[in-house]
Amino acid sequence: MGDTRGRPLRGQRVGFAGLGLMGRPMARHVLAAGADLAVWNRTRRVAEAMRGPGLTVCNTPAGLARQCDTVILMLADTAAVEEVLFGSDGLAEGLTADALVIDMGTTAVMPTREFAQRLAAQGVDFIDAPVSGGEIGAIDAGLTVMAGGADATIARARPIFAVLGGQFTHVGGIGAGQVAKAANQIIVGLNIGAVAEAMALVEAAGVDPAKVREALLGGFAGSRILEVHGQRMIDRAFKPGARVTTQYKDMRQACELGTLLGQALPATELGRDLFRQLIDQGDGDLDHSALIRVLQRPR
Repeated sequence: MGDTRGRPLRGQRVGFAGLGLMGRPMARHVLAAGADLAVWNRTRRVAEAMRGPGLTVCNTPAGLARQCDTVILMLADTAAVEEVLFGSDGLAEGLTADALVIDMGTTAVMPTREFAQRLAAQGVDFIDAPVSGGEIGAIDAGLTVMAGGADATIARARPIFAVLGGQFTHVGGIGAGQVAKAANQIIVGLNIGAVAEAMALVEAAGVDPAKVREALLGGFAGSRILEVHGQRMIDRAFKPGARVTTQYKDMRQACELGTLLGQALPATELGRDLFRQLIDQGDGDLDHSALIRVLQRPR
């Protein structure tokens, strides 16, 4: 295989399904690492825009599967994952025994386990490896990867995770990665809510929010959310790095898991509802830091 230090995925046949805000830069990193890359996206022009040396655009998920040993999913939600895996011309129709599917999106826990069982019945390995870090992390190859799966399967996927992420944790068995991501999204969503309320209060009091943010960053309230999203709230710069609709979906899934397990999540339910309000007022495609718009809209 030769010297792979600069191209650690050289010789691997990798497929990528889902070329959204995060999927596109992630796929580019896989290609740059030397993999023979095949891509599929529901909107074909997005995939065509990536066409170049070493990259093949496929017409269907089944066609993608036939080109690859490993397929990475970066899809919008659980329904999309199920459709791409098992729908007409889905991946399952083209996957061969010993293939590997890695779901790096945020998918509900119980369906994730069901998907893994269905693929295992045809000899296909599965890992749930959702990521945190948003579009910035995807572009910088600095994502945090939290994975669920068998030890041997995880070992097989580690070179790919090393290309995409700055931090990797094998959390446990199938579904454990998605549980970790649910916890992550609870913390992210509620912290965005806390920063939004704080900035709204500061502005209502007539105090400079930039100065308050500067002061808070040096204390116990300092956080990555305050640093990045606090600035976005001050600037009203809501070009999406992670969309409101995605944050809402993730918090809704966390609440559904809590209900299933009998675990109360009252603050998460309130946060979920606030993001729902943002969607209802037509702001669903903005960055999730736009939550401040719910608090400051005319009453």
